[in-house]
Amino acid sequence: MTTIETTVAPSADNHGKDAEAFVTFTVAGQLFGVPVTQVQDILTPDAIAPVPGGPPEVRGLINLRGRIVTVIDMRTRLALPRGDEKTVMCVTVESDGEPYTLLVDSVGDVIKLPRSLREANPATLDAVWRDVADAVYRTDQGLLVALHIDRLMAIETK
Repeated sequence: MTTIETTVAPSADNHGKDAEAFVTFTVAGQLFGVPVTQVQDILTPDAIAPVPGGPPEVRGLINLRGRIVTVIDMRTRLALPRGDEKTVMCVTVESDGEPYTLLVDSVGDVIKLPRSLREANPATLDAVWRDVADAVYRTDQGLLVALHIDRLMAIETK
C-alpha cells in the first residue's frame, strides 16, 4: 500500500472558530468531506483481504503499519452503484477507538469553509445520506456533504 500522506493536520492559516476544515473526496461524482481532525491517513491500497460472510459494506481488511484496518466501501455504504475501480483511494479515520479506511473514488484537497456557508441537510437529500451527514455546504466544486464519522460507522446496511 502506498501512503500518500501519513498525517493530515489543519493548515496554519486559520479563520478562527468561524471555519471548519474538511478533507474532501468524491464517490460516484459527489463531493463529500470529513473533518480534518478525524483523518489519520490518506493512502492507495495495494491489496485488500476479503472478509467472507462480512457485511456488504465491508470490502475487507488492510494492514496499515501493523494495525488491521477495516475497509468500508463508500459506494455500498451510501447506496450508490458500483463504479470503475481502476483507481481508488482510502481515507483512514477512527470511530470509537477503531480504525476504518473509507474506500473512495478520489481524494481532493483540505478545504476550510466558513460556518456561515453551513446549511442543514435538505429534505430532498437521500435518506441514507441524511442519516450520516452533519450538514451541506455550497462550494465552487458543487455541493459538499459533510459526513459524521461515528454515524457513518454506526449505520447498518439491510
